[in-house]
Amino acid sequence: MTESNTSRTLRESADVVVLGAGPAGLVLGILLHTAGIDCVILERASRTHVQTRARAGFLAPTTVRILDRHGLADGLHRHGRRHGTCEFRTEDGRFRLDYGALGHGGQHHVYPQQHLVTDLLNHYLGLGGRIRFRTEALGVHDTDGTRPSVTACEPDGRSTRWTARYVAGCDGRYGAARRSLPPGSVRHHAYDHGVTWLGLLAEAPASLDAVGYAIHDHGFAGHMARTPEVTRYYLQWERGTPADAWPEQRIWDELDVRMRAAEHGPLRRGRLLERGVFDLACDVVEPLRHGPLFLAGDAASLLAPAAAKGANLAVLEAEILAEALADALTRGDTAGLDTYSDRCLEHIWRAQEFTGWMTRLLHAPPDRDQDAGSFFHAALRRSRLASLRTSRIHQDWFAENYVGV
Repeated sequence: MTESNTSRTLRESADVVVLGAGPAGLVLGILLHTAGIDCVILERASRTHVQTRARAGFLAPTTVRILDRHGLADGLHRHGRRHGTCEFRTEDGRFRLDYGALGHGGQHHVYPQQHLVTDLLNHYLGLGGRIRFRTEALGVHDTDGTRPSVTACEPDGRSTRWTARYVAGCDGRYGAARRSLPPGSVRHHAYDHGVTWLGLLAEAPASLDAVGYAIHDHGFAGHMARTPEVTRYYLQWERGTPADAWPEQRIWDELDVRMRAAEHGPLRRGRLLERGVFDLACDVVEPLRHGPLFLAGDAASLLAPAAAKGANLAVLEAEILAEALADALTRGDTAGLDTYSDRCLEHIWRAQEFTGWMTRLLHAPPDRDQDAGSFFHAALRRSRLASLRTSRIHQDWFAENYVGV
């Protein structure tokens, strides 16, 4: 940066600078503001984009309890729907699992993430919370000391330097928080499941009253309700193929084949509102802290979407971090900050283990072209499904882990 540009750098401050206005950042901001902590949220996207980006939609009972505890669940209870059934479709037929009545799991609430984010954002702004949209954090500095700072680019192109007591990185896998971690300060654990999905939002009512998991020789297909008018579908996709490679007719025809519509009933078709290709990969940063910089949400860990854990972990981590930061800033008690990483990683690794199990259940392994290996893994998968269909112990284990975080 040149001297002339430096002279135009804006100087701002807050006790806590939160990077990212997803579920983790907004819940954290609300709880800090309610505790009387001076905080600001920096979000690189526009408000419209934040409120409309479609993500997950299944909220676990733990998440609902957290939102209830802090008065953040009104919209969820008004417009969300309880859900506790999934259906598996295979060459051996189909079976339904009422996981909501099994084990100690409970039911999901189906509530699209963009609706939850809108609720949280309105609540935060209603409290008088500070947020800067279209403000991109460029880096977190001075994390080896006690007064970290964040450089950011304002919507008009000017630079801002925020000084803080703590920085909370809730800005995702590729955000400034992760990029700013000094080499060697944390360990990165990453794993690629070797599977790619085409995610679809269809302007069509749900075709079955359950989460649908279809296992087929062509690949996996999934069905998840979102709202009465919109349904989420997934197709296992050849890696490297663009999202728009197939016309809508071909996509619906392939969904019919993999969901076995001829045997179990037709799918309700509609206009495809959104397509996106993503690889089923996961990673974890350990520890979730470097000095006064803390990570939460997708900045802390990324999970494959097979078990819908990401947003639920984000809300849980935000509550744990908010309590720890409030204790440190109001009472000088840093015990919560010292244990934050270990507490969250216990939940993260359990979620990673179950997500990996689900991914292996639903997909052939990457070595499926090897005939012997393909047959062996297919037989293992059929055995797992048979056990899930017939064993109450296995069903209780599934229910507890499918819903819990």
